[in-house]
Amino acid sequence: MCSLQTHPSLNLLVPSPITFSNSKFKNAPTSLRLSLTGNRRYGPITKALSSKEEIPPNALRRKRDSHWRGGFSLGVDLGLSRTGLALSKGFSVRPLTVLKLRGQKLELRLLEIAQKEEVDEFIIGLPKSSDGEETPQSNKVRSVAGRLAVQAAERGWRVYLQDEHGTSAEAVDRMICLGLSKSARQTRTDAYAAVIVLERYFSMSGQGIEIVLPKQMDLQEKLRKGGARDIDFFPEELEE
Repeated sequence: MCSLQTHPSLNLLVPSPITFSNSKFKNAPTSLRLSLTGNRRYGPITKALSSKEEIPPNALRRKRDSHWRGGFSLGVDLGLSRTGLALSKGFSVRPLTVLKLRGQKLELRLLEIAQKEEVDEFIIGLPKSSDGEETPQSNKVRSVAGRLAVQAAERGWRVYLQDEHGTSAEAVDRMICLGLSKSARQTRTDAYAAVIVLERYFSMSGQGIEIVLPKQMDLQEKLRKGGARDIDFFPEELEE
């Protein structure tokens, strides 16, 4: 039986309430990962960039200011052979496409799509078990996210990790509720899983996600400044 709920502050169908657990801080050779909710075990983390206050995710900006404009988000469900994408523009989230690419070709294609869709942040699903622990696939996702974060930061774009446990099963249930055929479900599951990743992120206003920061200070400075401003959202800047 389908159990979809309408989130009170968004015009979205969201899953039943989700409990997020704080992620453990891990050192990585290419990036520094910070949890927006903090971590009791490891205590305060000394960092050059304040993730929550200086570069808040779009979901948190929207919560703070209902009139806030701009900031599109790309949901990413990374798989072994296929990667599902979903797009959030304004208050709507929709499945975008499924990519059958890996490695550098995948990362370059993600950047191209972000440029085309005027995205300024990537919300990447992080595999976890039912008890909240990371899986062997989690390390692979972290590696891709770390490489993508460096290239994204060059453009002022951010990369975040979001718990994706159970999204594939929820995606199938969602498609059945929508009346999609079995053949359609087989080709679109990854994209709908990415939709659910984005919906979780927005329903929690970005709490519990991790930002993936490049170690290079010049790239962190570009993140502070952000990407190019869209004149459709800020037409007044044309007059300056």
